[in-house]
Amino acid sequence: MDTLAMGNYGVYVWSCFALTLIVIVFSDWRARAHHNQVYRDMEVRIKALEDRQ
Repeated sequence: MDTLAMGNYGVYVWSCFALTLIVIVFSDWRARAHHNQVYRDMEVRIKALEDRQ
């Protein structure tokens, strides 16, 4: 239990780890969502160009 408490700094340390993990997961999720949106937009544009020809 002393390892988790880290000399009474455990709350600060573990909350920083948790916040960092949340930011990394959120950033990854947003990047993937943006990538998928761009990919879908490209597919629509390519299909529109193919239909015009």
